[in-house]
Amino acid sequence: MPPRRAMLYMPGSDWHKIEKATTQGVDSVCMDLEDGVALNRKEEARATVAKALQELDFGSTERLVRINSVGSGLEAKDLEALIAAKPDGVVIPKVGTAKDIGWVSAKLGKLEDKHGHKHGSIYILAIVESAIGIVNLKEIAQADERVKALIFGALDLAGDIGAKLTSEASEVLYARSALVTHAAAFGLDAIDMVAVDFKDMAALEKEANQGAQMGYAGKQIIHPAQIELVQTAFTPSEEDVAAARRIVEAHAKRQEEGAGTFAIDGKMVDMPVVRSAEKVLQRAGVNNS
Repeated sequence: MPPRRAMLYMPGSDWHKIEKATTQGVDSVCMDLEDGVALNRKEEARATVAKALQELDFGSTERLVRINSVGSGLEAKDLEALIAAKPDGVVIPKVGTAKDIGWVSAKLGKLEDKHGHKHGSIYILAIVESAIGIVNLKEIAQADERVKALIFGALDLAGDIGAKLTSEASEVLYARSALVTHAAAFGLDAIDMVAVDFKDMAALEKEANQGAQMGYAGKQIIHPAQIELVQTAFTPSEEDVAAARRIVEAHAKRQEEGAGTFAIDGKMVDMPVVRSAEKVLQRAGVNNS
């Protein structure tokens, strides 16, 4: 899977912002057809996003499109307008059940066949942002082979459960933890919540570091000024990589010697510690073989 340390939302109706996003060095750009676009500009946004996918060079940046939610009456037209231009993935908002993903996957399959794309080549990222979605995380995570990531929607969730979201986000800690746990259990990326105050860099850094510590692979962002800080937070430091490499290499040597648990610097190293070190190297893009 591509790295998704930062996933930058761009209004699908704004060609200038999308074009600028291709030059920012961000891991993922998500061109939005949902909340970021007024109802009377949906058609314009679909045409703009299709044109961007066909004409702009995104380089190594992942090209995502957030469609309108299943049941909105807009989602079918979104997919029909965009799949010919072949985005890398489709982001589904307000996913409450596995059926939401099943509907999109089936529609994608028909459109891939129609436009001559490899069947199954366009993947799905699911935003979970409701109480029912959190309750159904296990089913959502296993809903379809196209699902590659779960995305945490804290703002909508807080509204759904009647909570007031504060800067500490303790009101949604259970759900935030549940989502990253389910993503890990089923081999998916977990993308953390949006920091809406893009001018408060201290708060953003704190929130991004907390997300990384919890096991999230990356974070949703809404402004290019957030890219560098967030991608740095989700990139293991040189010290972390060196320590992880040392553990993995020591483990391999011990396995050759027929030994199991061992110690480094007076600290016990067993398989959970080794797996954690392997994940650090994976996120750093280091070959640990």
